Amino acid sequence: MTAFKAGLIQTNVSNEMAENVAFLREQAKLARDAGADFIMTPENTGLIGANRTETLAKAQTEEEHAMLAACRASARDTGAWFLLGSIHVRVPGEEQIRNRSYLIDSSGGIVASYDKIHMFDVQLAGGESYRESSTFKPGEKAVLAETPWGVLGMTICYDLRFPYLYRELAHAGATMLAIPSSFTVPTGQAHWHTLMRARAIETGCFVFAPAQVGTHKGSNRKTYGHSVAVAPWGEVIADAGGEKAGFVIADVDMAKIEEARKMVPSLTHDRKYAAPALHKTAIAKAAE
Repeated sequence: MTAFKAGLIQTNVSNEMAENVAFLREQAKLARDAGADFIMTPENTGLIGANRTETLAKAQTEEEHAMLAACRASARDTGAWFLLGSIHVRVPGEEQIRNRSYLIDSSGGIVASYDKIHMFDVQLAGGESYRESSTFKPGEKAVLAETPWGVLGMTICYDLRFPYLYRELAHAGATMLAIPSSFTVPTGQAHWHTLMRARAIETGCFVFAPAQVGTHKGSNRKTYGHSVAVAPWGEVIADAGGEKAGFVIADVDMAKIEEARKMVPSLTHDRKYAAPALHKTAIAKAAE
């Protein structure tokens, strides 16, 4: 199958799971009615807690997680594939929780899961700060998964800033990259579209980045929105904007991957080289 429609759901989640489940179920049906074959949701689809204590308290195990169950049910009901961008998963015996993404097939089966590797520990201008490593246990492995349209490399949000991960995924067979996100407004305005386009261009892959948007009830966190799909040559083929929750449909032609990689076959041009060495003084004196 060389063509399909991707449906990127843009959410404005609260800190109440039931509200977010209801919105997801509604939007998934609407996206499927609009033709989506593969429906994707952002990072933190289940909820965004008011603080670390609430986030830890409201995390659920994989077996009991209401949002995971809802996405599996929506897949069965609609016959679409789903990427559940991420939810907060409690693993028995672990103090920290996991920020985990799931690929779900059209029968509701879990094909693969991925735990976010890179933790968003930053101090932004204006006093806005985050320390994900205090709440979440980092993942330790990259993940590829088969879909009816190609091989998907699974990542989450802050992973975006580590290009070697995406190159390794592409070398391992990825033709699509998922980057579900909850980007802050300042970093989104500065870097979002540039980085998403760069990851697509560097790898010759389609990039899909469903995102959170707006001010989130219960936490007052603000996110950038602009759920995007980017083609392998770097064109933004869908953008949900930065104003409201909903969904956007992207028409995906997988033939564009071979086309882009044939024009600039950089994935075949890697070379080994020595580690960088710092030269503090002249290696040889200039001729007298």
